Amino acid sequence: MKTGIIALLLVSVAATTSFAQTKDTMKTFDSAFAHTVYFWFKNPENSADKMKFETSLKKFLKDSKYAKTNFIGTPPKATRDVVDGSFTYSLIVTFESAEAQEGYQKEEAHLTFIEECKDLWEKVIVYDSNGI
Repeated sequence: MKTGIIALLLVSVAATTSFAQTKDTMKTFDSAFAHTVYFWFKNPENSADKMKFETSLKKFLKDSKYAKTNFIGTPPKATRDVVDGSFTYSLIVTFESAEAQEGYQKEEAHLTFIEECKDLWEKVIVYDSNGI
């Protein structure tokens, strides 16, 4: 019985320590400013295009000095008429301010991403939002 309690305590401490380390290194969603981008590819089924885009986008976001959090997505199978699943990729990035988002637009990492991938998409739509 005593051995079981000690083992349970060790597992609990390990899980708590692991969670604390993860929590400390995670970036917190910033509700001040959200930048939402939808990409429509010229060849949405092309695996090489998708790999090129994802690799470049992830590198850009890792190197960005301004982006606080990000989410990269693809459309799920739409089950309702109000859901637009026509895009190839979506990107949501948060910033501490509109000024930080302006810096992001001009930074080398962002400009390199655009240069590397602009030939892949036929349409891009951006929605920027201030938090309330």
